Amino acid sequence: MADKANVARRMAAIQPFYVMALLARARELESEGRDIVHMEIGEPDFETPAPITAAGIEALRQGHTQYTPARGLLALRQAISVFYKTEHNVVVDPERIIITPGSSGALQLLMSTLINPGDQLLMADPGYPCNRNFVRLVEGEPFSIPVAAETGYQLTHSHLQQYWSSRSRAVLVASPSNPTGTLIASDEMAQMAQFVQQRGGHLLVDEIYHGLVYGTRAETALAISDELFVINSFSKYFGMTGWRLGWLVAPLVYVPALERVAQNIFLSASTPAQYAALAAFLPETRLILEERRCIFQQRRDYLLPALRQLGFDIPVTPEGAFYLYANCSRFSDDSEEFCRRLLEEAGVAVTPGKDFGHQDPSRHLRFAYTTSLERLRLGVARIEQFLTTL
Repeated sequence: MADKANVARRMAAIQPFYVMALLARARELESEGRDIVHMEIGEPDFETPAPITAAGIEALRQGHTQYTPARGLLALRQAISVFYKTEHNVVVDPERIIITPGSSGALQLLMSTLINPGDQLLMADPGYPCNRNFVRLVEGEPFSIPVAAETGYQLTHSHLQQYWSSRSRAVLVASPSNPTGTLIASDEMAQMAQFVQQRGGHLLVDEIYHGLVYGTRAETALAISDELFVINSFSKYFGMTGWRLGWLVAPLVYVPALERVAQNIFLSASTPAQYAALAAFLPETRLILEERRCIFQQRRDYLLPALRQLGFDIPVTPEGAFYLYANCSRFSDDSEEFCRRLLEEAGVAVTPGKDFGHQDPSRHLRFAYTTSLERLRLGVARIEQFLTTL
């Protein structure tokens, strides 16, 4: 037996999701009887809303367990189309919508369809780590552009003017973003869309945290142009993480190619999950989701000033998602070691900046307010005590 796995060369560029090792250690400590405050994982702590769960159970009872078309249930694509009309006053043809196994499935379809080996995809640094690896899987080049608080940690039209090259094929942005929770203004998005389109490229917009926005309104990029691609998900706002269901809206001319890839990669998204998701748009479900959005805002409004008061530098107030991206350099220039000690000594799990790119990661942490206000208060008290030991 070989001592070393003989894997494809591309695997050398596929980095692990470092927070998962930290989560595993937190679970290990819990199994030993330790109490851990979790602020590391970007997963809502609420159960899936009851109407959605009930619809999923009923789908199983009705025997809805066979494959759907690769693009997904027509009824669900129509429901999403209606959702865009009622929420954003944007008309989206259901034929442009593809149901996917989570937003990750949508990103895999896009990379397979749009990116050739050697093509560059521009993205913000810091940003969601898995996006880089989706590009690497198709042997493209993720080109990370450093962004700072001055632009809300977001790409801008000026960035694209500076970094676009002959190898650039596409741009991926997220609004709201992970790990910073910031939005891209509609006029800035429109400028970027025009810039990319004029150069024959593609703008990909991650909107999976839409719905979880506070004190403002997030407009879908689909209001700007029919020539861009939008990724969304039932995981975050709709609370269906483990159901693994998302969707992609694409220009109609690209749908046949995307459908062919979907047929070959995953045949179709989970059938019971698709039937369950039909209930996500019911009025009674939306009431539950709005209550939860308000709870997330209450958590943000507690945790943000509490961490600032402790000495963490958070220069931009996040407008969406459920994350705070904090500079910890007042306490440490090694955020990975800081997170390890915070977990082991204080029982608080947060994510080091290493997961999110190369833009000063050793000086940054991500806090996820995906636990109750009571637990957040406990976590802050433990962090305050921990800081006195440094």
